[in-house]
Amino acid sequence: MTDFTKLDYLKEGSGKQKRAFEILTRYKVFEKLSIYSPVLAGTIPIDIDVEGSDLDIICEIDLAAKENFLNHITATELIPPDAEINVEEMVVRGEKSIVLNFMLEEFPVEIFGQNKPVIQQNAYRHMIAEYKILQEKGEEFKQKIIELKKRGIKTEPAFGMLMNLENPYEDLLK
Repeated sequence: MTDFTKLDYLKEGSGKQKRAFEILTRYKVFEKLSIYSPVLAGTIPIDIDVEGSDLDIICEIDLAAKENFLNHITATELIPPDAEINVEEMVVRGEKSIVLNFMLEEFPVEIFGQNKPVIQQNAYRHMIAEYKILQEKGEEFKQKIIELKKRGIKTEPAFGMLMNLENPYEDLLK
């Protein structure tokens, strides 16, 4: 199985994956976030992205010290000075979270942080489950997922529709 905790797999992937690797490397995103154990999650790593898909970077962040995280983002100049940034605190499925959105060249970037290891976060767990399903079900299934996504259906609900899942966000984790 692909090791999604490292970015190397992107170098051998689709055109968009190669471009994502180039951008993340050029801006040293993972180096600058290294103390937060960043992992690229979502649709780009598993090659079911569509136009406008973002680079979802999940991190382990102590939300009690979120100011330290925000100061780190500023101090490392992770976000280009001319970029608009949106910072939002929220509760996602019962977990306190912080989300930063900005653009790096043509890519929308979302840094998502929770106070738990990234491999325990649902974004990572969903991606791994979806990857395994895609491996098992093959190219035709993958193309159906992409078609649903092009019609505006989110990833987990798209899997849910094709697999007759009652609650895809929970059922994918089982």
